[in-house]
Amino acid sequence: MPRLRGHRDVRMDEGAWEHFEHGADIGVRGRGPTREVAFEQAAMALTGVLTDPAGVQAREHVPIACEAPDDELLLVDWLNALVYEMAVRRLLFGRFSVRLSDHRLEAEAWGEPVDRSTHRPAVEVKGATYTALRVAQEPDGRWVAECVVDV
Repeated sequence: MPRLRGHRDVRMDEGAWEHFEHGADIGVRGRGPTREVAFEQAAMALTGVLTDPAGVQAREHVPIACEAPDDELLLVDWLNALVYEMAVRRLLFGRFSVRLSDHRLEAEAWGEPVDRSTHRPAVEVKGATYTALRVAQEPDGRWVAECVVDV
């Protein structure tokens, strides 16, 4: 099981990511002032399952687009698109830009090739699941995007 890590909010207008325990798997959670930032932070948490995202350089750019009937399914599709791109391209991502419109996501992910000696990946993420899936606006107006990923 990977170490649980995360970045906490310092100010209300910043995003944050964290992990939460869930049996043999691990939950990823992004928070932010907008849905877009929450999705970006959920992606950062996904990378955080593998390695410290701060140690991933933005050397390669990958555009990603997906759409789904609702925000929750869109989050799963987004994270699974990242898992696919990481596996096929052998990249880790450490920077994201997300645009959402009518349950359609257009995004960019920046990263670099996996270097086992530098990144020391903890586990392999097989995919995002529907377990503990939630995209919602909290009472304080901030957004949360979370689900469990299969490791």
